[in-house]
Amino acid sequence: MLTDFIPFQFAIDKAMIAGVCLWALALYLGLSSVREWIIEGLNRWFNFAERSLYFSAKEFERTRPMRESQNAFYASIFSIIPFLAIGGLCNWGIELGLGQSWSVSGGMLMCIACGIYELGRRST
Repeated sequence: MLTDFIPFQFAIDKAMIAGVCLWALALYLGLSSVREWIIEGLNRWFNFAERSLYFSAKEFERTRPMRESQNAFYASIFSIIPFLAIGGLCNWGIELGLGQSWSVSGGMLMCIACGIYELGRRST
């Protein structure tokens, strides 16, 4: 069905997608201070950018709580993108050096290790 609309075919490597996502999750869990810094920066930028859309200060202040919570949600969602990029680089490096199966296995091990680190960091 999709090939009726697209005249070419492209292969999707499922192991690469799994490896990139595992490495991104591990980095997201392990680098919590960087994650919070990215979320705060995006939230600040979203709030600043949205201010320019309003002409009336009264209307801006009336809808402020809803917009700020929506911007915080978007900032937390978009904060994943840099980790996906770095996870792709980690996956590519491990895959080049050790092979495709090690890339996914290493991502799983790093997810477990960074998850345990995050649990220990939060309890202190």
